[in-house]
Amino acid sequence: MKKVIYALILPLVVVSGLVFANHEIKNDTSKRSTPKPLSAAEREAELKKWEATPAGIKYKEWKASPEGKKVLAGAAKIRKHISAFTNMEAVVTSLSLPPGSRLGFGVMARIDGVDYIVKFEPEKSQLEQLRSLKVNDKIIIRSHSVSHAPKYSYPIVSGDYVERDSKIIYKRAPRKGGC
Repeated sequence: MKKVIYALILPLVVVSGLVFANHEIKNDTSKRSTPKPLSAAEREAELKKWEATPAGIKYKEWKASPEGKKVLAGAAKIRKHISAFTNMEAVVTSLSLPPGSRLGFGVMARIDGVDYIVKFEPEKSQLEQLRSLKVNDKIIIRSHSVSHAPKYSYPIVSGDYVERDSKIIYKRAPRKGGC
């Protein structure tokens, strides 16, 4: 009888020890301090330090180039729509991104006479609807962000919502676990 009781208690002790040890590890990670956000002066100093690096110099040269000015002007043209998260009418101009791009799934679209890369982060269930797009399709896009990079000759719009013929074909799923 004693052997049976010991056989039952031993796994209980082992499991509770593992649970307790796992709890300690989780508490330890939460006690780490998060870095404080930089002040405006510290941010400015870091920016100046970065601008002195080869990558910073190359970026500044790109910004001053005609191609860089064209990309920045295109991004500025839709900034009002981006900040207000309003509808932008677009026409799909290409179903593939420029050669060498590493943005994932996306299309090229023309908004107000300017070409943009529209990138998506679709789930598998949404891919089929996005792949149904064709060149010259008129779509409505809403986005929260527009970006640029010296590698690309077009501003990059992150598609959050796409509608074709008054039907939603893509809506970005909210991120799991917070922001």
